[in-house]
Amino acid sequence: MSNRISYHLDEHIKSVIARELRNRGIDVTTTVEVNLRTKSDDSQLAFASREGRVLVTHDDDFLKLAVTNTNHSGIAYCHPTKRSVGQIIEILVLMYEVFTPEDMIGRVEFLSNVIAFKGKVAIARYLKIPVGKGQ
Repeated sequence: MSNRISYHLDEHIKSVIARELRNRGIDVTTTVEVNLRTKSDDSQLAFASREGRVLVTHDDDFLKLAVTNTNHSGIAYCHPTKRSVGQIIEILVLMYEVFTPEDMIGRVEFLSNVIAFKGKVAIARYLKIPVGKGQ
């Protein structure tokens, strides 16, 4: 197993995200490319798990699946209105740089838990940033 995570983007994720991740040398598949467009969410998650890929999605049905199926390669979830395409790309690049495939097994990473500031991103729970009024 590689020490770098790879991604599988479901059909709701914009193709520009796959292109930009690939431009950065990150291994990515998409639902359309692997002919899973009409397949169930279970099939999507099973494919990503078999391939050792983190599933990237806007579909909250995968959150329900993650509760009953913790034997997956990881899910990166972002509500479709919470992050811009550019922010999603930055966050996925950060995850690629920070996490190993083993870190992501059975894990759901909520991309809305990531703080973006001046072109930099950081996963909030790994920072010791005081949160209070005026911040």
